[in-house]
Amino acid sequence: MKRSEINRIIAEAKDFLALRQFKLPPWAYWRTEDWKGKGQSCAEIISNMLGWDITDFGSGDFMKCGLTLFTLRNGNLAKGDRKPYAEKAMIVRENQETPLHFHWSKMEDIINRGGGNLVLQIWGSTPDERLSDQPVRLQVDGVTRVLEPGGFVILTPGESICMEQSVYHRFYGEPGKGQVLVGEVSAVNDDKTDNRFLAPAGRFPAIEEDEVPLHLLVSEYGRYL
Repeated sequence: MKRSEINRIIAEAKDFLALRQFKLPPWAYWRTEDWKGKGQSCAEIISNMLGWDITDFGSGDFMKCGLTLFTLRNGNLAKGDRKPYAEKAMIVRENQETPLHFHWSKMEDIINRGGGNLVLQIWGSTPDERLSDQPVRLQVDGVTRVLEPGGFVILTPGESICMEQSVYHRFYGEPGKGQVLVGEVSAVNDDKTDNRFLAPAGRFPAIEEDEVPLHLLVSEYGRYL
């Protein structure tokens, strides 16, 4: 992805979050120079990968296959962190897909915080990590639902779904309903090792530097700091 595209996506995300009255921590707005000398005091932010996360999953077409995320809090199992939970805010555009994947370790609640409708398509998985042909039992706001393989759930604002480990899911914004502000509350998140995509996908983008960063991404703290 070009840096100019990432900068534009972040700028649009800030406008959308302001419209939804969703507030980010002050360091969300720091420029690269603002991080200088703060490596020690901001060690949790850096090591636990809190902050901006823009990805096109290696598709080369962010609007078709991509996601805007901001990690608000997270533990770090590798460092013996006592914090056992994580929280993210995500922005999903109409028809913008996050491709089929599951997590080996993380259980998560995916929450429609407002805006449009979020469409999820769901399968169970087999022992060899392929799509299962068996029904899937899951919880939507504490109510049990049973889906046929490849079944759909549409979350309207205020609704949520619990995704257990090894359950394949993809999601996108329902056409004609607008962008969706999505929340994620989960066990500790590790995007380096805990994503199983059905088809190969890149989690963090390679960046073509055609302008200076508006804000740093979680995947590049080490490079700049």
